Amino acid sequence: MFGLTRVKKAAAVCVATAAAAATVALGAPTAVAAPQPIVGGTTTTASAYPYVMQITNASQSQFCGGTLVSATKVVTAAHCVDGRTTSNTKVVGGRTYRNGTNGTVASVSRIWIHPDYTSAEQGDDVAVLTLSTSMPYTPIGYVSSSDTGVYAAGTTARILGWGTTSSGGSSSNQLRTATVPTVSNTTCSSAYGSSYIASDMVCAGYEDGGVDTCQGDSGGPLVIGGRLAGITSWGYGCADAEYPGVYTRLTTFSSLVTAQINS
Repeated sequence: MFGLTRVKKAAAVCVATAAAAATVALGAPTAVAAPQPIVGGTTTTASAYPYVMQITNASQSQFCGGTLVSATKVVTAAHCVDGRTTSNTKVVGGRTYRNGTNGTVASVSRIWIHPDYTSAEQGDDVAVLTLSTSMPYTPIGYVSSSDTGVYAAGTTARILGWGTTSSGGSSSNQLRTATVPTVSNTTCSSAYGSSYIASDMVCAGYEDGGVDTCQGDSGGPLVIGGRLAGITSWGYGCADAEYPGVYTRLTTFSSLVTAQINS
């Protein structure tokens, strides 16, 4: 961790075209702007997790992740697509490697960002992309507003992404995955203070660190019990002891997501 630098877990790949996904530091020293993947995880394939999508620029350079929740709807983080347009944003499914050419590339016809979103650290970090064409992959279900019990401390959660394998390191070319335990609100508040908004966020990670999402994993899924329960959002550094990853608490936004899926 770089002091108390607050690092969004968004890649800095093609920063000029993905400015909204760039690393930000608030009241902290130098921000880290480097692409990063799952820390402490293992490689996997898109066929094993068909709902995991790459969010890319028009040239198909991946900078964030997303989750397919219906044939034409992808859930991601608001900070990944804030300031972007449908013309410079694409979604790629079925592609294990960042530099691959296989899979399905879909244009985006609509970008919905939570109307109260200002920054990942302020909460409301959720967005839904509507695709111009259907993805031929199996989507994943997601939690409802009444499923708050899924976040009980110690529950095993799966994380996925193409981010870096160390803070400030290089992006992983291959999709990676890992499991981390959810963390209590009390523990997360102790780590992040008032920056942690329990109604909007949930933390997951080990007390000793070592396993975490990182930059470039932003917008990707936090899966609990086979359902999408969170969205990779932000954190201090990556896999640092006492600073678990912070994810959007999807139960809070489930009704809004459903409205977008049905629109």
